[in-house]
Amino acid sequence: MVAGFLALRLYSVLGKRTGHEQQPLPRTADERPATVPVPRTIDLVPEPREAANRHIEPKAEAGLRSVVAGEPGFDVGQFIDGAKAAYRMTLEAYWRGDEKELEQLAQPDVAHAFAEAIAARADSGETLENRLVSIEQATIVDAAVAGREAQITVRFDADIAAVTRDADGHVIAGSLTDADQTHDVWTFARTLKSGDPNWRLSDTDEE
Repeated sequence: MVAGFLALRLYSVLGKRTGHEQQPLPRTADERPATVPVPRTIDLVPEPREAANRHIEPKAEAGLRSVVAGEPGFDVGQFIDGAKAAYRMTLEAYWRGDEKELEQLAQPDVAHAFAEAIAARADSGETLENRLVSIEQATIVDAAVAGREAQITVRFDADIAAVTRDADGHVIAGSLTDADQTHDVWTFARTLKSGDPNWRLSDTDEE
């Protein structure tokens, strides 16, 4: 039942159209497939081009058109909103050590990397008191499709307040009164036209 509930949450935040602590987030290798170009006559989002451009870097447009060609119901604006929600959900799950939720939000290798980082944190007796203050901007910086496998990379510019405590509860890093600016680059992946509507985290990086 819990897995079903989380899947529904993921569908709502990253479905098709109808960190900042002192320790870095775990990383995985970035192996993005080549972009498959499609005609530029496909509309990416049902909104003025000026508004769309705020969320899409030019080099990502060809890949996004490939995504739309592979699944016409895809909507960039809805994806951006969902990516921001997934960013918050993933960070908060990692901070509180919720491996089960991370398994629903991320692909297996990424979820495993998160689990290893959580275990290392537990072994050291450290705890996190982090808070995502705001997401200033979420921008699609790259996109690609190979066969039916799609990947979309998003840069999140966010403010995060972070505190790390030791086993005795003493603050060893950070401050909850001062938010730090972060620039995370996350890639989400999905098989187009599959029975699973969820985009899952497949890679994390930072600028």
